[in-house]
Amino acid sequence: MLDFYRRPATMTSGGEHARMLDAVPRDLAGMTRVVQSLLLHEHWAPAYGVTLPDKRRSESHIRPASRMLDRLLSIDDRPLTAARPVDARLVGVCRHFTVLLVAMLRAQGVPARARCGFGAYFKPGHFEDHWVCEYWNAMDGRWVLVDAQIDDVQRAKVQPDFDLLDVPRDRFVIAGDAWARCRAGDADPSTFGIFDMRGLWFVAGNLLRDLAALNNMEMLPWDVWGAMIRPDEALGDDRLALFDRLSTITRAPDAAFAELRALYEGNEDLRVPATVFNKVLNRPEAVEVIR
Repeated sequence: MLDFYRRPATMTSGGEHARMLDAVPRDLAGMTRVVQSLLLHEHWAPAYGVTLPDKRRSESHIRPASRMLDRLLSIDDRPLTAARPVDARLVGVCRHFTVLLVAMLRAQGVPARARCGFGAYFKPGHFEDHWVCEYWNAMDGRWVLVDAQIDDVQRAKVQPDFDLLDVPRDRFVIAGDAWARCRAGDADPSTFGIFDMRGLWFVAGNLLRDLAALNNMEMLPWDVWGAMIRPDEALGDDRLALFDRLSTITRAPDAAFAELRALYEGNEDLRVPATVFNKVLNRPEAVEVIR
């Protein structure tokens, strides 16, 4: 199972830039600082004094890490360890910070995977749509959550009360846990989401994105496909049972690894298809496969 998350895959391969990924610092803190010096979060840009033109915002729709690096290096072709000025960084969102860190860790042989869920540290009383990296700490024998997005600028505003290199699981709630809590009546679904998009349907969407990420298909936060639920859609018992099962599997993916892989690969409503719908751009898009 660890080998599955140790090998670069479709979205986490460096492609022709693989050697550049291998050259970044080998310590987690140093690696995270490199990620932060290469990316600019689209919605945090004003905090850095940057006004993004629409052309630059399009970078947040890049999926594979290799294409992210293509674009980044077209702006500034120095080694990845060279910190970029904020206006020369690749524009992305939390998912891009996560995917790039996963790519770096895997390039160095460290098992790592992206997790989709909700951060409890951005807005009091709310669980905001978010992605983090989860890597295997061999010394401790456990998976550890890392938020690669929160740098010093964001830290001053967010003021996290925990180690961002070891995020507690009640501060970042994986989508499967969020679903289980909502279904049990232990959490209000309306507190999960982002902007004006909130509710159990949103949790279900992130649950499917987390399932895909655990199968090495780290999609955009606004990619829609298959079994995802519409905001106004009533959920029957069959759909609820399906997402209940996905919640159980993704909450303990190692123990259920064989089922996680079989269910994803064997169900076309769960598996990422060749074309997904980009909800932000309101159009279907082909999913590029990088070998």
